[in-house]
Amino acid sequence: MENLDLLIDLHRDGERQGPGGPQETRLAIALSGLRSRRGLKVADIGCGTGASTFVLAEELDARIAAVDFLPAFLAKLEADAKHRNLAERIETLPASMDALPFEARSLDAIWSEGAVYNIGFENGIKAWRQFLKPGGILAVSELTWFTGERPRELEAHWANEYPEVATASAKLAILEENGYAPIGYFALPECCWLENYYRPMQRRFAAFLARHGHSAAALAIVEAEEREIALYERYSAFYGYGYFVARRLDC
Repeated sequence: MENLDLLIDLHRDGERQGPGGPQETRLAIALSGLRSRRGLKVADIGCGTGASTFVLAEELDARIAAVDFLPAFLAKLEADAKHRNLAERIETLPASMDALPFEARSLDAIWSEGAVYNIGFENGIKAWRQFLKPGGILAVSELTWFTGERPRELEAHWANEYPEVATASAKLAILEENGYAPIGYFALPECCWLENYYRPMQRRFAAFLARHGHSAAALAIVEAEEREIALYERYSAFYGYGYFVARRLDC
């Protein structure tokens, strides 16, 4: 079994495939100003099994396109949407975030929680801008430095894993340089990482390893996840996810 298949198996039954929380999605919605509008078209890119998708469907008068390149995640999202009586408001779309099938200027909002890193923050916000209507909303959570200086171990880890990690001010400048007006920013609290993402994943490790006979590949994935968790537990004061909300300028 390839590593991608193993990762899918580890994360498919998780409520979240990355840090976040329903209250934080609702705060981003409040900052966006979308709640009072009707008949919206929204894309949730890199939606995973739908944690943010369901909040968007519950909070907004909108049709939500739930986009992910992994059919297994979308299948779980579809089943859960039916259980929540939200299926009529959500359409799943198997697609890569760097090859989206939307028409230009067709979306009122693009959401992406903890996923834009797959193609890079600047590349993502540039590529997606074309799909937003003038004045359309972009809401993304992204790995962010919280301080100007960091421990050397931490810098080395993320320089290797995600070189685009930067301070919030640097990310806001990138938005401004690429045709967006930032309208809100906040940092995700530790509970979004620990209680909502890491701890549930840790509780799945034993069953995951058992399913795969404690293979070397499965053990390597668990060890890598445990190293990342330990790093966050030591250094959460220095980094996390910043949540950025911006409006597309008509220029």
